[in-house]
Amino acid sequence: MIYWQLFVSFFQIGLFSFGGGYAAMPLIRQQVVELHSWLTPTQFTDIVTISQMTPGPIAVNSASFVGMQIAGLPGAVVATLGCVAPACVIVTVLAWLYYRYRSLKLMQGALAGLRPAVVAMIASAGVSLLVQAVLPGGLEQNVDWVASILFVAAFAVMRWKKPNPIVVMVSCGAAGLVCYSLLGMFAG
Repeated sequence: MIYWQLFVSFFQIGLFSFGGGYAAMPLIRQQVVELHSWLTPTQFTDIVTISQMTPGPIAVNSASFVGMQIAGLPGAVVATLGCVAPACVIVTVLAWLYYRYRSLKLMQGALAGLRPAVVAMIASAGVSLLVQAVLPGGLEQNVDWVASILFVAAFAVMRWKKPNPIVVMVSCGAAGLVCYSLLGMFAG
């Protein structure tokens, strides 16, 4: 019975938590602390902390840790499957609908209308990250010239040479480490 309860609880969390792992935290707390009393508030806080420190989505990590705490390894598997099942079902249905109706003018029009919105959302996230990197203290602070130069160099290399992005990221990380270390030695 506990496995079914874990599966249903985390299925609901996976189905109704929009906006990422942090948006799922109140739902997880409501299910595991308030509704089922599987964990105390302190244990829940500990599990959230561990979930944030481990690689992977926070909601999935939380499901795994809660399931492990409640019913061992089988509980972790069941809770994790419950958390990811809604996304798998929804994506499968959407993929089926797309392949079935992709040639319809209505579908093509909807997808053509979505493309600019997706590009705008990605650009917005990119600009936000760029501003945080180049102006870490906001507009009233000085520009981080190292980050600015690394950005321009990485952009130029990616645009014209088209190398593996991982190589560019590792190279920028190494260059940043060297530059900031040198700046720290001269400043201190």
